[in-house]
Amino acid sequence: MDELSSVINHSVMITIFVFVMMLIVDYINVLTKGNMEKALKGGRSRQYAIASFLGATPGCLGAFANVSFYVHGLLSFGAIVGGMIATSGDEAFVMLALFPKEAVFLFAVLFILGIIGARIADKAASIFKIVPCQECTLQKIHKEECRCFAPEELKKFPKLSLPRYALLSFLFSLLVGIGMGIVGPQTWNWQRITLLSLLLITAFIVATVPEHYLKEHMWEHIVKKHLWQVFLWTFFALLFISFGLQYWDLEGFIRANMILILLICALVGLIPESGPHMIFVMMFASGLIPFSILLTSSIVQDGHGMLPLFSYTIKDSVLIKLFNLLFAIVIGLPLFLLGI
Repeated sequence: MDELSSVINHSVMITIFVFVMMLIVDYINVLTKGNMEKALKGGRSRQYAIASFLGATPGCLGAFANVSFYVHGLLSFGAIVGGMIATSGDEAFVMLALFPKEAVFLFAVLFILGIIGARIADKAASIFKIVPCQECTLQKIHKEECRCFAPEELKKFPKLSLPRYALLSFLFSLLVGIGMGIVGPQTWNWQRITLLSLLLITAFIVATVPEHYLKEHMWEHIVKKHLWQVFLWTFFALLFISFGLQYWDLEGFIRANMILILLICALVGLIPESGPHMIFVMMFASGLIPFSILLTSSIVQDGHGMLPLFSYTIKDSVLIKLFNLLFAIVIGLPLFLLGI
């Protein structure tokens, strides 16, 4: 029971951190989207850098933005490939919660590899005459202008909408629980202070965004689509590792079949979904796999980022996935053999 209680507690804390980071990153993403579109009108090198930067930002929003830019003719084939190489989906938030220093280093490496992969992909596209998708309107991408700051919403109190009430009540409960040590760290340390600071920023955002933004971005997308998935995948990944180490020689099996684990993580990365890759994040956090395997997984997988592109062009999506699989093995396998 103690093991199960510990797994639930860690899963809840990780989910809370992912939740507040998702809200903050979404907010920043919408605020800067217009500037990004203007910046993309430079040369290929600028496209590679911006697409890789967006991909390296935590979550799937940067990848969604890259897909939107790509299908509107603002990114080359290589640039979208680089953006997906740099993307590590919602798992990025979990990595920041579990091992922040290594996570930031990983994101920096993915950013650099994204730029390199983008150049190689565009050269390959030229050689094999791969024609990127033409300009179109991808309806699943949220394109309209969105005002993010509307302090007049507070004047509607107490006639706030149900989603705003629910989110503010949830955040207030977390602030009280964490502040009193009921939830999360039991002592005042950097983790408790950081979490409280992020929750206060999130509460400010929730209180001051317009109703459209609150419902479409926060409630419908983050709360209803992502939050429960993050919790369940985190919970079962932690449960698998915890009980695997306790009742089965999971560590011995992994160490005896490390090459197989590397190949499996690369193939699992082909799944266009955040969640299945969580097991490799947890394995790295537990010291079961080296950095090279985590890097291989992160290069191939891109969370939900590819789903909108699959809905428009299966050919381009498959080509991007295959390139990233090959690129991941070419990068990850030598690093693994070097003991990294």
